[in-house]
Amino acid sequence: MITRRFALLLALGLPLPALLPGPWLLTAAVLGLAGLAATLDVLVAAPLNGVTLRRSGEATVWLGGTATVTLTVGNGSGRPLWLRLRDRWVPSAGADNTEHRLNLLPGEEQEIITTLRPTRHGDRPAVRVTLRSYGPLGLAYRQRRQRWDRAVTPEATLRVLPRFPSRRLLPEKLAKLRIFDGSVVTRGRGQGTEFDVLREYVIGDDVRSIDWRASARTHDVVVRTWRPERDRRVICVLDTGRTSAARIGDEPRLDAAIDAALLLAVLAAKADDRVDLLALDTAVRAKVEGGGHRTKLPRLIGAMAALEPALVETDFGLVAGELLRRDHKRSLVVIFTALDAAPIVEGLLPMLSRLTTRHRVVLASVRDPETAQLAQLPPEGATAAEVHVAAAAELALAERGRVRALLEQQGVLVVDELRDAFASKVADVYLMLKAAGRL
Repeated sequence: MITRRFALLLALGLPLPALLPGPWLLTAAVLGLAGLAATLDVLVAAPLNGVTLRRSGEATVWLGGTATVTLTVGNGSGRPLWLRLRDRWVPSAGADNTEHRLNLLPGEEQEIITTLRPTRHGDRPAVRVTLRSYGPLGLAYRQRRQRWDRAVTPEATLRVLPRFPSRRLLPEKLAKLRIFDGSVVTRGRGQGTEFDVLREYVIGDDVRSIDWRASARTHDVVVRTWRPERDRRVICVLDTGRTSAARIGDEPRLDAAIDAALLLAVLAAKADDRVDLLALDTAVRAKVEGGGHRTKLPRLIGAMAALEPALVETDFGLVAGELLRRDHKRSLVVIFTALDAAPIVEGLLPMLSRLTTRHRVVLASVRDPETAQLAQLPPEGATAAEVHVAAAAELALAERGRVRALLEQQGVLVVDELRDAFASKVADVYLMLKAAGRL
């Protein structure tokens, strides 16, 4: 294939014969010489079969961060290589500087570093590396079909982890957890505690905690100490149906739910409780269960990274079936969904009686601040359109309150908070239940 330089050469050379006698013959001569030069140029160009490609670099990054990926290009042919390379990624990967020009001697390698600034969480793959091998004159180049380029392109996928802004709350929540642990040990045996160790009696200990048999064996007064129950089970259920696609502020409702679920999972893991994940709409999109605390958290984060809202109605019968199919051990089930009347009343309410008899159920929903703002009329001079909008918003708020009351009558704890306080409130509910021994 010819280049712009070849076209420029013709544009400069063709007007010259017109100034001389016998222009047609000279014009043919110029075209022939230019074509011969381009043919020789493309024959001298290094073959693309000798180009080697391999990738290295970061495989995961948090949304909002940057990742660097290195593409190593090698010249395996016996000729110098003048190469033009385009490293294409999906647009949401945020790749910069994707086009490069390389001059490689035979056997030489060169690294190309691409910086990725992804704009969405999930898997962001590399699409294709396009190669062009130029001749030394730059008049023509060799290029294969897109199918060949895809075949030689090394596979690469950047896993973009979901945004986790509530991680800043972890020190505060962990401090509350440590205070709670200490208060339980001081208070002694109670609901939600289990035996910890025996220790010597000190002034101030409750005499009711003295273990008389152990004291008789050791010839000293020893007391039993208690700690909060460990190895409780927490199940995070993420609704990925159509209501999760609604935007709260500048992000989908699902992203806010993922942020709160991540904070809850990390906090529960620090408290030595087991955390499982279930994400579904009309089908199960992600399920993480089993494994130790250290291995499960990365699996949970990776599973949440691939979640996207689906424009379908969530099947809450499937939710109940998945939860009731598990063993009979009581768990804390946190359902992250929208507090909308239609899906809750028609889908979830008929299943709640079976769920609440076996598990402690919490429904967590992000409140849209725009609804409350629309319900407020201007101080004076409201138009008919504004009155209708305010009435519709007021009706939506009333429906939301009615649904919340129905859920609380069924024994469900409801978290209905704005985005900024949502994750913190979900974590506080977990800490409150753990302190009361109600997990």
